[in-house]
Amino acid sequence: MTAAADAFAGGAPSLKELQSAAETRRRLLLLVLTGLLAASAGLSLCVGAMPVSVADILHAIFPFGEAADAQAAGIVSAIRLPRLLLGICVGATLGICGAAMQGLFRNPLADPGIVGISGGAAMAAALVIVLGNWLAPELVTRAGVYALPLAAFAGSSAAILTVYRVSRTGEGVNGASLILAGIAITAIAGAGLGYLSFVSTDAQLRELTFWTLGSLGRISWASLVPAALLMLAASFAVLNMSRDLNVWLLGEREAEHLGVDTERLKRLIVICVALDVGAAVAVTGIIGFVGLAAPHIVRLIAGSDHRVVLPGSALLGALLLVTGDMIARTAVAPAELPIGVLTNALGGPFFLWLLSRHRRELH
Repeated sequence: MTAAADAFAGGAPSLKELQSAAETRRRLLLLVLTGLLAASAGLSLCVGAMPVSVADILHAIFPFGEAADAQAAGIVSAIRLPRLLLGICVGATLGICGAAMQGLFRNPLADPGIVGISGGAAMAAALVIVLGNWLAPELVTRAGVYALPLAAFAGSSAAILTVYRVSRTGEGVNGASLILAGIAITAIAGAGLGYLSFVSTDAQLRELTFWTLGSLGRISWASLVPAALLMLAASFAVLNMSRDLNVWLLGEREAEHLGVDTERLKRLIVICVALDVGAAVAVTGIIGFVGLAAPHIVRLIAGSDHRVVLPGSALLGALLLVTGDMIARTAVAPAELPIGVLTNALGGPFFLWLLSRHRRELH
């Protein structure tokens, strides 16, 4: 062996070293995202129409003794803290759902909003708001505060099942059919929302406007807790599917040969995504493009390993939504910009860029 060959052999990293470096990079990504989310959360509690000091924030979270400013502490505990927790839950939920759908469909353009799942959930929730007391008054009364989440879950389930069946071929899910089916579901939901807006009362119309624009501003502890528990439970279930999703990327037949119950995997992902998106839409309305951008950015940095993509998408989705909500309620103060307007304004160009990157995959 020559000296050059000896030098090359000595300098080339081994497979174990490469794997260790990749694992270090992935852990660093999750750590950085966690730190950025914590910083954004703290800043979100401080800024607003009324600035709040760190001391008042700490008193609102740990109510021992007297606050320096009781009004400021009350604003944090009653308004900003539940709003922050909702933003974290919904952002993490949308990020995980986007990552799971992109893995299931093996398509980087899949997203709860783009493929019509958010529209289906909003359409079903709108039906309850406008026609629930006429179509099924006893059922709505018995369901109580759970009527909207249950309706949104039913709508999101119908949308995702329709999209999956329409876009599925013998070789898997067709990318073009996936996007076109999502456009069709979104158009149908938009037509339904338009009709319901036409026949609604003034109070119902205000509710429908909330669903179509999206907002974190109408949350309370009473509505946050059940929705957050549902989103967290479904999201943790998806996180536990990361290894099976990694095998699924090889192909459905290959995954079956490697011991993955593919039908069970598809069924669980569909159910969990429907639960997650239904619960999120029920409390915030339609918030688009978070589930598209977060997984894609994480994949660009850390690769396609779902053991990193799923938690990374959750952290980045929460970071994007918390930061976006902070901008939305301060950019035009004292008024408040609906968060859905902001995410659509930023997410639309991002989606066009993704289409240009992956246009060959759609043919």
